[in-house]
Amino acid sequence: MDKIGFDNLKYLALQSEKITERINMFGDKLYLEFGGKLFDDYHASRVLPGFLADSKIKMLLELKDDVEILIVISAHDIENNKSRSDIGIPYELDVLRLIDIFRSKGLYVGSVVLTMFANQASAISFQHRLENNGVKVYRHYSIEGYPSDIAKIVSDDGYGKNEYIETTKKLVVVTAPGPGSGKMATCLSQLYHDNKRGIKAGYAKFETFPIWNLPLKHPVNIAYEAATADLNDVNMIDPYHLEKYGERAVNYNRDVEIFPVLNAIFKKIQGESPYNSPTDMGVNMAGYCITDDEVCSKASKQEVIRRYYQAKMDLRNGKISSDILSKIELLMQNLDITIDDRKVVKPALEKEKLTSAPACAIELHDGTIVTGKTGKLLGSSAALLLNALKVLAGIDDEVKLISPTVIEPIQELKVKHMGSANPRLHTDEVLMALSICASADPLAKKAIAELPKLRGSELHSSVILAHVDASTFKKLGIRVTNEPRKEIETLY
Repeated sequence: MDKIGFDNLKYLALQSEKITERINMFGDKLYLEFGGKLFDDYHASRVLPGFLADSKIKMLLELKDDVEILIVISAHDIENNKSRSDIGIPYELDVLRLIDIFRSKGLYVGSVVLTMFANQASAISFQHRLENNGVKVYRHYSIEGYPSDIAKIVSDDGYGKNEYIETTKKLVVVTAPGPGSGKMATCLSQLYHDNKRGIKAGYAKFETFPIWNLPLKHPVNIAYEAATADLNDVNMIDPYHLEKYGERAVNYNRDVEIFPVLNAIFKKIQGESPYNSPTDMGVNMAGYCITDDEVCSKASKQEVIRRYYQAKMDLRNGKISSDILSKIELLMQNLDITIDDRKVVKPALEKEKLTSAPACAIELHDGTIVTGKTGKLLGSSAALLLNALKVLAGIDDEVKLISPTVIEPIQELKVKHMGSANPRLHTDEVLMALSICASADPLAKKAIAELPKLRGSELHSSVILAHVDASTFKKLGIRVTNEPRKEIETLY
């Protein structure tokens, strides 16, 4: 599980070099549309072992003096209270979070753009909040006939109506809290305005996936399809690239479909298009940095299985339709994998069958499988955590790291004073108790010291995890899946 398949240092060097080359291609300024996450890119780190989740930020920091961040958010998304499912906060709050993180990294955030603006009350309120905190805000509007009416789009009645975004750096990184925010339209609008002002500006796109110079059906690219199944993204061979260069390059349907329109807009704005294909627009160098294809392929197959379990949960919760789950099942068939290829699934289900109660299983980095069962004092997640730490620390399984005399008062507090119906300790409570015990017990201290070794481990639960347990495992960097059912089935 610890094998590396990706050279992160090479990636940082090649990526910075490629972006600098693209800036110089245009002259004064480059608008770089960033797809996916600029930081905390855990999907990339899971399917490309060795890729660090903060790699993109580190790469931008190498170009720090020339970089300006532009954050785009759709006024429609603000009005509809659209949220990020992975961290559970609305898009507008994520904009504030992004600004804080970029600033903390030393990157300059120039402004925020409200796209699809139509005087939505919530968008106006958000604009006031940003401006009251010293953040510049610009408004961009819907264009009738977009994207087919090129003459209307590239005119004073189209892009011309958008407010011109004042930027000061050579590289303007355009990012957003989620898909469909209007990043590309914002970039093209700026090209229109810059051209009128005599500024030599260009556009490029940075999408990590699909990786253009890997085969269409490579597991890394299929894992991307599984991750974006709800967006109806489909990987395909770029027909424009194949026709122009005789070279097979992988792109995805939305970019291929919109390319003729983009090409026409480029020609209308600048007199000629700088690109011959959607792939030409990209600057991603990740494919050149894979050092072990087998490692990345195996990791990607595991990611597809994790996405399958997440889709089953999303279907249960009414977030997706059944065809999304069916699509991921088809991707699994194409890769010739099943849930049995996730080694922690079977042990968790067998432990549940043996004990007639919820159970968990975790695979440690050396391949060891550890299980946890539901008891009178601990839930299965908490029991699993203690069992795993014992194995890592070389502590005998019979040793009680936390005495029942410590656990019982916590249970009494939960039930009698905190209103909890479940007396069993959760993972966070167990870690608190273990930390207290560690002050006097060398074995407890030894166990706590092993916590970092759990990062990147694989875990499966026979039932839906309690929110606090799922959150604790996420903080510890453990990759979790679960069966889409509760211990006791209720509607609330």
